[in-house]
Amino acid sequence: MLERAGQVLEALKAEDYAALSELVHPQRGVTLTPYSTVDPSCDNVLTQASVAKLATDDQVYLWGLYDGSGNPIRCTGTEYFDRYVFNVDYTEAPQVGIDTVLISGNALENAAAAYPNGRFVEYHFPGIDPELEGFDWCSLKLVFEVWENDWYLVGIIHGEWTV
Repeated sequence: MLERAGQVLEALKAEDYAALSELVHPQRGVTLTPYSTVDPSCDNVLTQASVAKLATDDQVYLWGLYDGSGNPIRCTGTEYFDRYVFNVDYTEAPQVGIDTVLISGNALENAAAAYPNGRFVEYHFPGIDPELEGFDWCSLKLVFEVWENDWYLVGIIHGEWTV
């Protein structure tokens, strides 16, 4: 699973959505969660085909609600991925956890409950700007499930310090 997570990160870093789509679960797709709490009622699910065409899809989608304001998150897929998926280079994350939450803020951490048949890898930056003393931490959880004897991506959960 850790090897598959590395493949996902490399595809994200290269913005190679065709390669990423091959790692997405063929039947379930991948659920995108902008903040730590998985909420099937408003999180978007992308199919392999949708992921493959992200770079050329200019349609604006609803991705959930902004933390704090509750306003809708409306943007294209690539804008969403730039802000809520690969907002920093997670291939360089100083902390990596498997099936464990490395940090939690004021949002419910429910990855294990939301994906009872899954396992996840969390990539974590305890802070980006030293002057902010960790009040800018961010994490990316990649959730996988087995299908036909291989691990496939079923969830991408972004976490960050919020007010």
